[in-house]
Amino acid sequence: MTGVRSTGYADVLARQSQILRDASGIDYHAFRRGRLEYDYEGLMASTGYGLEEIVEIQRGCKVGGTPLLELPNLTRLARALAPPGNGARILMKDEAANASGSFKARRASLSVWEAKRAGYPGVIAATSGNYGAAVASMAAMRGLACLILQETFDSRGVGQPEILEKGRACEAYGAEVWQLTVGPELFYVHLLLLEETGYFNASLYTPFSVAGIETLGWEIGREVVALTGRPPAAVLVTHAGGGNVTGTARGLQAAGCSETQVVGVSVDLRGLRMDSDRDFNRKSFTTGHTGFGVPFLLNPDRVDVPHNAARPLRWLDRYLMVTQGAVFYTTQLLAELEGLERGPTGNTSLTAALKLSQELPADDVIVVQETEYTGAGKHPTAQLTFARANGVKVIRGRPEDNVPGTSIAIPRDPADLDYEELDLERIRTGYLNGRLRHIGLVGPEDLTAAEVCYLAEETGVSEERCRALLHASMVR
Repeated sequence: MTGVRSTGYADVLARQSQILRDASGIDYHAFRRGRLEYDYEGLMASTGYGLEEIVEIQRGCKVGGTPLLELPNLTRLARALAPPGNGARILMKDEAANASGSFKARRASLSVWEAKRAGYPGVIAATSGNYGAAVASMAAMRGLACLILQETFDSRGVGQPEILEKGRACEAYGAEVWQLTVGPELFYVHLLLLEETGYFNASLYTPFSVAGIETLGWEIGREVVALTGRPPAAVLVTHAGGGNVTGTARGLQAAGCSETQVVGVSVDLRGLRMDSDRDFNRKSFTTGHTGFGVPFLLNPDRVDVPHNAARPLRWLDRYLMVTQGAVFYTTQLLAELEGLERGPTGNTSLTAALKLSQELPADDVIVVQETEYTGAGKHPTAQLTFARANGVKVIRGRPEDNVPGTSIAIPRDPADLDYEELDLERIRTGYLNGRLRHIGLVGPEDLTAAEVCYLAEETGVSEERCRALLHASMVR
């Protein structure tokens, strides 16, 4: 780096476009089309990697080809609770079998491969979750330095056991872990270190990261067809920032499963602010919750790249919410009925699957598309103990007894497992309203035909339906 540059907050953020371009080799602005449109498929193609090549790269670093497991005991449980003739078979893709113990290894594998190919000396990722361990694991295999930035502590210096567990996992792979307090410093420090080190930005939201997940949806589609002779009726995906939904859905499309419903599932944390020092330690899930899931549907570009390659609203057919208590209960069901101990966050979709199975015919197949490893800090006992220490009541009760930040109600019976469906039409209307505001329009009349077509793609609806939603979202 030549010359002396200011490291002040405002000055670093003013340089973010150049910093991010240097740290990925992607000129995001080259894909902009006018005031609104963006060449999304062009961005995805800019990685230069095809699906078969990604599969080969992943197999070379102990990623992919994970088992597709039948869950016969949980299926029998669902059928016992279902109306006659219902109770779809429940399958689970065991992503805990990947090198770092979660599906995030798929995201990290291609990013770290690209960093090595392009000659970067190391990689940086800002993440408090499984992705940090995944990047650290892949960097260890490729011989690259690795920095992981975690939003770990509140102002008291108290960190969540799950985040601390993941920090230890990163360090086990040889990464240097920077643990920060909740707030805006994470993005600032991320940019500052990218500029100072010249490392690759192994962000969750680059096209490399999202393309790496496509192999997961592709495997699921092909494996279910080989097993049953037809595509799955639904694939349930834990939804946070949108990469999991996007990559899995694109992979299902590549496998010819265009009729399979993509169902997003999040833990209901409504009422808690993710950037709040008070609320930070009053939640038991660091990802896969509505605090990420809903904002990323309304505005996916609130991330550490200029244009997020994760566009979940393009792909979701349904969006379901489950409670914290229900996920902890399902985690124990999985362990006791199927002999599989897996981390709670990955069981978010399984919680909804147990109810969804009861609503579908018994000859249908639904797939929970990922599991994650578990560990001392991620185990429900550690998380519930931490919740109590932070003033959250842990009780036995029904879903309505859950109040995020106040009480976690563990169900008394499997019949109490349920979900709440979010209205995707309202979310689409909110997204469109935001886009109109972004370009300074008070109504849709001045949009071009090409802009309406783009917005229809972004919201996953027909152009006709998009026009109706645009009128509904008119700013008054």
